[in-house]
Amino acid sequence: MARFEFKLPDIGEGIAEAEIVAWHVKVGDTIGEDQQIADMMTDKATVEMESPVAGKVLELAGEVGDQVSIGSVLAVIETAGADRAAEAADDSKEERPLADGAVEATPEQADEIPIVGVEEFAQAPKPAPAPRVEPEVAKKEPAAALVLASPAVRARARDLGIDLAQVKTSGDRVRHSDLDAYLLYNGGTVSPRGTSAARSDETIKVVGLRRKIAENMAEANRRIQHFTLVEEYDVTALEEARAMMNRDRGSNPKLTLLPFLITALCRGLAEWPMLNATFDDEAMVVTRHGSVQMGMATQTSNGLMVATLRDAQSRSIWELASEIARLSEAARSGKASREELSGATFTVSSLGPMGGITSTPVVNPPQVAIVAVNKIEDKLVPMDEDIEVRKRMNLSLSCDHRVVDGWDAASFMQTLKGYIENPLRLLSA
Repeated sequence: MARFEFKLPDIGEGIAEAEIVAWHVKVGDTIGEDQQIADMMTDKATVEMESPVAGKVLELAGEVGDQVSIGSVLAVIETAGADRAAEAADDSKEERPLADGAVEATPEQADEIPIVGVEEFAQAPKPAPAPRVEPEVAKKEPAAALVLASPAVRARARDLGIDLAQVKTSGDRVRHSDLDAYLLYNGGTVSPRGTSAARSDETIKVVGLRRKIAENMAEANRRIQHFTLVEEYDVTALEEARAMMNRDRGSNPKLTLLPFLITALCRGLAEWPMLNATFDDEAMVVTRHGSVQMGMATQTSNGLMVATLRDAQSRSIWELASEIARLSEAARSGKASREELSGATFTVSSLGPMGGITSTPVVNPPQVAIVAVNKIEDKLVPMDEDIEVRKRMNLSLSCDHRVVDGWDAASFMQTLKGYIENPLRLLSA
């Protein structure tokens, strides 16, 4: 036998270490060549580690959540070496014939052969006869249904878990006072409907993506001086345009609101480039980017990931929809590459119908701005001396106040209004 040390390879440019987020084997397991043994995380990208050899796992480098340096031993595997005499001897053993054509079992096979006692050959006892099932009788109406009570009293009794048939009353029907007396008599121990048993405490180790999110958010709040501006938009016409395009989309993907908003954001960032920027606060250098690398926050089972939609400013509505779907699926399945999860210059975060009325998104450094999309609501709005029901939506813009002034942020939001509330301007070249 020989010991093979599987060292963690260089899995990303400039990466010095990676975090163990999952082990797929344990010490003592026999594994095959190219079998997945661990998931390692760098930044927010998860990389699957596969064994280059077959053998038995002797050692593993740490537990889930530990950091492993590039080039250090990730696993030690015992492989087949030069000493094969014993194996050859075992392989050369032939089964010796026994009486009646039986064969002698090897030690390994002997463990698998059940030992049967003589008494087991005796006639097995007859199974007990199945209990007789009486034909189901007609279900009687619950006693509580026969008790007279108002709908309000019935609802209260139902919420309190009280059987009205057990409540005594001096009148012709159960009243609230009778329920009060019943509760008083029982010491108030009747459990209200809807309560549940307390769950035991659960301790969860913060590892992997959850740890990265915690570190990034703490760093963002420590270094960035945030301010948030919220503006309301009328998206009635935009929603009508979206519905019309979906009716005639053919083989194109179904459009959500997000491709339209990204298009509007790209138009606005072209006019206010100080928001489409990154800030190196150590070198004190701001870079205003000529193209929009749109970060798109995506919720996954492990936490929030930000995939990067490259050159968003040069894509059509339909192209944006296709790329949004592709990147979202890659992020949720854990297949997004490191390049697809980095390099954003501006971020949009949307929770769709769950977006709430407003929000305060956190800027992801080195970016200097992020916008959160809140839910659409029908509101009564004064229109030309009349009142109409309009679809309204809030956008929440958070900025790094070290780079972006309030006037710039407000001007950017007003520029967005001109595009979002006028779909013809938004969709025109």
